[in-house]
Amino acid sequence: MGYKGRDVEVSILEQGLCIVVACDSCGGIGEKELDLLKVPHRLVGQLTARVALMEILCTGALPRIMTVAISAEPDPTGRRILNGVRAELEMAGYKDLSLAISTEKNFVPSQTGLGIGLTGTCRVEDLRIAVSRPGDRVYCLGTPRVGEEVANAPASSIIGTGHIRALLSQPGIHDIVPIGSRGIMAEACQLARHTGSQFIPDPVTEPDLSQSAGPSTCALFTCAPEVLPEIQGDLPLTRVGILGALEPDNGHIGQPHNK
Repeated sequence: MGYKGRDVEVSILEQGLCIVVACDSCGGIGEKELDLLKVPHRLVGQLTARVALMEILCTGALPRIMTVAISAEPDPTGRRILNGVRAELEMAGYKDLSLAISTEKNFVPSQTGLGIGLTGTCRVEDLRIAVSRPGDRVYCLGTPRVGEEVANAPASSIIGTGHIRALLSQPGIHDIVPIGSRGIMAEACQLARHTGSQFIPDPVTEPDLSQSAGPSTCALFTCAPEVLPEIQGDLPLTRVGILGALEPDNGHIGQPHNK
């Protein structure tokens, strides 16, 4: 079935049950000699696991099992990455989630590589897949950051699974999409295409709609016009546009909107 081009795949099984799979990768980031960005391996594990968790939760599915493929020696790199993964799972409320783990035991690589997969399940009727409607408002929660901006940012300034759960619990909120390297504009336009609408950006100056959000440091969500989203904490919340109805011969997506 697929999830409309995102890093998530959905398979519908018998009796209305769905398997939802998400994945994220990270390369050249860590503490090794040839890593391009030097950050603690624990943080690499934590943030990569967070991306997969948020992708699964945003679909309405519950995490069931995680795979952790570490392209590095078991110790110390593998151990430190896994400490970060487990810390993130505990913080998200999935301390006992099953892990399938693989490390490189034949060589000691000079550059860090990590791939995380997460499998979840839900009922078909609970899937939150392209459920937005024309007229919905489009918001960004958090700030897009990448590279050293992520490493230097306070943990409280980066969106986490608690924020996703809070959005999921609010009536009138439709799609929630973690933003990655493609940026807000690309994700909003893609969502619009798969909901029979067009993304019309507001004339905002921040955040930058084209900037990479790295390991999903912010999220896009849509809601009905009458909904006023309730956000806890200090994360910035910005309305970035609306989903407009498609006209028969209108091929323009992303035209400014002043209302």
